[in-house]
Amino acid sequence: MAAARTVPRWRSGLRATRRWFFHLLGAGLGAPLQLLALGLVAAGVFVGVTLPDLPDVQTLRTVQLQEPLRVYSADGRLMGEFGIERRRPVSIQAIPPLIINAFLATEDSRFFEHRGIDTQGLGRALLSYLATGEKSQGGSTISMQLTRNFFLSPEKTFQRKLAEVLLTLHVEQTLTKEEILELYLNQIFFGHRAYGISAAAAFYYDKTLDQLSLAEAAMLAGIPKAPSVNNPLTNPQRALERRDYILGRMYELNYIDANQYAEARSAPDLAQAHQRGPELEAGYMAEMVRAEIVRFYGEDAINRGYRVTTTLEPELQRAAQDAVRSSLRQYDRRHGYRGPEATLDLTGLNDAELDAYLDTVPRIPELIPALVTGLSSAGAKLYLGRGERVALPRQALSWARTQRNLKRWNGERRRGPESVAVGDLVRLRRNAQGDWMLTPIPAVAGALVALDPRDGALRALVGGYAFNDSKFNRAVDMRRQPGSSFKPFVYAAALDKGWTPVSLLRDQAVRVKSDPNWNPKNADHRELGPIPMRRALALSRNLASINLLQSVGLDEAQAYIRRFGFDTPALPRGLSMVLGTGELSPVKLAEGYAVFANGGYHVTPYFIRRIEDSDGQIIFDAKPARACSDCWFKIGDTAPDPRALIAQGQGLAERVIDPRTAYQMTALLREVIDRGTGTRAKKLSRPDIVGKTGTTNDVRDSWFAGYQAEFVTIAWMGFDDFGKLGRGEEGGKAALGMWLAFMEAALKERPIATLAPPPGLIAIRDNAARGVEIQAKGGFLEMVQEEHRKSMLGPESVQIAGPTAGGGRNTKAPAKPNRPRTAPRVMDDLF
Repeated sequence: MAAARTVPRWRSGLRATRRWFFHLLGAGLGAPLQLLALGLVAAGVFVGVTLPDLPDVQTLRTVQLQEPLRVYSADGRLMGEFGIERRRPVSIQAIPPLIINAFLATEDSRFFEHRGIDTQGLGRALLSYLATGEKSQGGSTISMQLTRNFFLSPEKTFQRKLAEVLLTLHVEQTLTKEEILELYLNQIFFGHRAYGISAAAAFYYDKTLDQLSLAEAAMLAGIPKAPSVNNPLTNPQRALERRDYILGRMYELNYIDANQYAEARSAPDLAQAHQRGPELEAGYMAEMVRAEIVRFYGEDAINRGYRVTTTLEPELQRAAQDAVRSSLRQYDRRHGYRGPEATLDLTGLNDAELDAYLDTVPRIPELIPALVTGLSSAGAKLYLGRGERVALPRQALSWARTQRNLKRWNGERRRGPESVAVGDLVRLRRNAQGDWMLTPIPAVAGALVALDPRDGALRALVGGYAFNDSKFNRAVDMRRQPGSSFKPFVYAAALDKGWTPVSLLRDQAVRVKSDPNWNPKNADHRELGPIPMRRALALSRNLASINLLQSVGLDEAQAYIRRFGFDTPALPRGLSMVLGTGELSPVKLAEGYAVFANGGYHVTPYFIRRIEDSDGQIIFDAKPARACSDCWFKIGDTAPDPRALIAQGQGLAERVIDPRTAYQMTALLREVIDRGTGTRAKKLSRPDIVGKTGTTNDVRDSWFAGYQAEFVTIAWMGFDDFGKLGRGEEGGKAALGMWLAFMEAALKERPIATLAPPPGLIAIRDNAARGVEIQAKGGFLEMVQEEHRKSMLGPESVQIAGPTAGGGRNTKAPAKPNRPRTAPRVMDDLF
């Protein structure tokens, strides 16, 4: 018979305890313990299931707060800001204790005492829920709010709350209290796209954090609880009540004394929207930067806080903007008033309704929208909005006649004072004397680019009258025919092949067997016969230029012109290429002219000088290839060394044409201003500016391309729909007027630049009419390549019939050119 097993005393006690525990759970008095046990079991299951799926709180150490892309000029002035969230992250050390205490008082007064979970706060929330059945109190600490904002949804469920608690405990173990508070104050939303305390202070009070008063700090601390309800702009009374409550909490917690409390409560609130616009108006360039950042770094780069410094110079940019706007307004005024933007029936409308209508009208810099409310023999009465009324005298409307180009007239034929009617929506602008003027938004478009020929930096860029009016950037994205402003590149190709500035060209009809219907003509419909290259370019003779291209050869010319950076669209197949029938943007044309301006180097246009991340680390620093500028021109007392152009050096751009050709082209382009189609430029009284006019068929495009030692400037005017500009608006007037307005401002107080001939050029005196060297005094001093001294008429010489010409075609000699007997010494006055 087996012996009976002995049960250990501890095990029998355990069984007894288990029986007692389950008996207690089953008893009526054990209901709370049942709930507790079930809750613990459920919590354990939830933790076991949820914990592996929770995000890693270590990512808070490397969190990238969304911050807008900011674009600056070369000297640090804000040009544009892109991004959904306005934010200016600051360190906890930069946040005054006054502001920290205001947030602690309203959000989490025991923040520095608990470990992320405030049991007292949770207890209050639980009691409130048991009493009301509603989750009216959250019991959230700052740590819990931070966790929810970064990792969880805002839904109010107990499952989400338990996940929040678990994550908060991990956050408190990972970060210090100061790090948690810094993240929180930089992340919270204050309404009106303002995120973070620094951005909120700037938006509502236009202040830095250290400038905020106690009352203002309390007001800001009350907004995040309900940004739309507690907002001082949208609900000032509710926001004021919230502010006073926070001040009371600060007083209860001994953060402030009685005097501070009383003074802050009695302080009026002065919050208003402070949306600082750009310090420099350059919308077209700012948008170019935004697009470039997205192209290289992706769409989300807009919110990474990049700071981009551009090549734009504020004074030059303002000069360019003024030049474009004034030139377009002047053109508009020359061609007559086009009628109102819209017409409104004013019957029965009060000022509030008129204000509401005017608020919908797009804002254009300097051009104020106004409604005509009355007419009399004295003039017109207009309403500008917000109770402001002005009067335009009769004489201020006298210019507003029916415009000359009737195809562009969009209203009834009107004259002078009758040009406006009651209900018309018009634009007004103040003149220099402060008087109001009727000034519509110009229908004609314009663009201007100023490029540094030494490295390709875009120093000024305007793509239209105003970025708010049209986002289309005509300086970069437009492709138009450059007209005769393209001729210099063909002339440069001819110089490279052996022609000289004194070579005679045939200014006579061209016949092309492959296209018998093509019958090009000069603008004046005349033929001058043999004409020196210098004079042909100055007068922009089409037939002479076509005959020159035909002699050089189309393929050879195109191969040479590609050196300037031009691609296929700019180089159409056919002799019409010399007339500028290809398509170019103003920036691309500036790139080509820069080769002439810097002595033969090809520089690539660029506009981003530096990119910094949100921590101030440089992630891109432009290092453009530069031309040998110090060896090409002289400015002030700085002497150049032309011999240095012969050698390539490290960091230099590629030299694509002979420096002697660049020098000769500069001389030829100066002739355009001295005695050619650009003589209006002589008003600047600067011998160091050169350039070329350009006009397309029917005067649909007006160009002027020119340069000086420091600027290659391209000006363009035309209609976006390719309409005609009208008679007299050729490149020598419309575009040149814009170019001069900019250059006059840009070159003010800048010293004259001079240019010495590079090695390999010699000075000869020539008979301007016959293209031959003469030994006697007089004649015209010309610089030609040494190797071409004996063949100045070029590879295919054109001669004039007569005993001194050595035979040749019996062609009528051109009119005697108007040239001086002598020229400046080796062009010391000329850049």
